[in-house]
Amino acid sequence: MDAPARVAGTVRPGGRTARVRAAVLQAAQDELVEHGFHGLTMDQVAVRAGVGKTTLYRRWGSPAGLVTDLMVELAEQSSPHADTGSIEGDLRANAMAVVEAVNDGRLGATFQAMIAAATCDEQAAAALRAFYLRRIEEWAGVVELAVGRGELPPGTDATEVIRAVSAPLYYLLVVTREPVTAEAAERSVRRALAAAKAGAFIP
Repeated sequence: MDAPARVAGTVRPGGRTARVRAAVLQAAQDELVEHGFHGLTMDQVAVRAGVGKTTLYRRWGSPAGLVTDLMVELAEQSSPHADTGSIEGDLRANAMAVVEAVNDGRLGATFQAMIAAATCDEQAAAALRAFYLRRIEEWAGVVELAVGRGELPPGTDATEVIRAVSAPLYYLLVVTREPVTAEAAERSVRRALAAAKAGAFIP
């Protein structure tokens, strides 16, 4: 099997290289918050980070490369799933985590930029898929616990339940451009939970 290709900027560095990466990713996120993906330039990131443009082009190659590495970093920093003791509480915590993230001034703008980058760059699209797959797999654990407690039927596809909770919220964010609210989260949880209890997510 061929060795996996390295994604720009994602080799885990140490020492001064780690400090440069941290400064560049901080600067890239600042620029994304202020100007969005289409306003992200290597020149401005270099100035804000205090590094040479050649360093940016050599390690990240393009604005999409910067966003790709930022997605990797955010995935590594993301918090683990909740454990409230009930599947309803856990799914509600998942939905509210999405609401809080997309409405956060900094994180929300970053996610919007990630999605914009993914529409025009396959490298960024792959990183975005990996980011959400990691989060879905992490939260799938709450569904597996619920099956073990007898709250959901055996054979329930845990990843599909988590997708069913978050998908309507991202639809509001990306497609219809409507507010992503706690009320929307609650509706999504109720519908996904009802479907799961009825066996809709058993392959």
